[in-house]
Amino acid sequence: MSATTRASTSRRRPPEVLSEAEAVALLRACSSRAPTGVRNRALIAVLWRCGLRVAEALALELRDVDLDAATLRVRHGKGDKSRTVGLDEQTSALLARWLDRRRKLGPGARAPVFCTLQGGRIDASYIRRLLPRLAARAGVDRRVHAHGLRHTYAAELAREGTAINIIRDALGHTSLAVTDRYLRDVAPIHVIDTMRARHWDGA
Repeated sequence: MSATTRASTSRRRPPEVLSEAEAVALLRACSSRAPTGVRNRALIAVLWRCGLRVAEALALELRDVDLDAATLRVRHGKGDKSRTVGLDEQTSALLARWLDRRRKLGPGARAPVFCTLQGGRIDASYIRRLLPRLAARAGVDRRVHAHGLRHTYAAELAREGTAINIIRDALGHTSLAVTDRYLRDVAPIHVIDTMRARHWDGA
């Protein structure tokens, strides 16, 4: 199979959306004591609860994190667009715990927020290998990958009735049309609700 065929096959795969229980299971599959486990819990929470692309999360700097305001600043999103996203209470707590552990490790202010224990940059390939291992450990019986956590974030916002313009801004999309197409794939809520509401007389 050629690289082009493999890429085309990969693009035809349906979006992966996790349940909240499955996402929490991924977090719990990380060690709560080892430094890498504390870091990975915070990173997965940011991918899931903030909807960041993996490259955006791995590029975060200390100046981009404001725990007092409960915000993250994405300086160079897709198309070099910047945006600010909010942190919920639980994600803030996980991130604060990692930052405290990070300070003790002493990687320096210039190291990325999510760095190796020596202060180096984490490659996206590490996350690609990590998430399937955690899924197996957590008993999550589906394909788990970083962009699937972003899909999950978008689907949750749609189910909660969040306005599409807010979802657009949170995801860093260029237009409402892009977000509409995205949500049609990851969260076809109106189609599902319409079908569920239908009735028929029978056995």
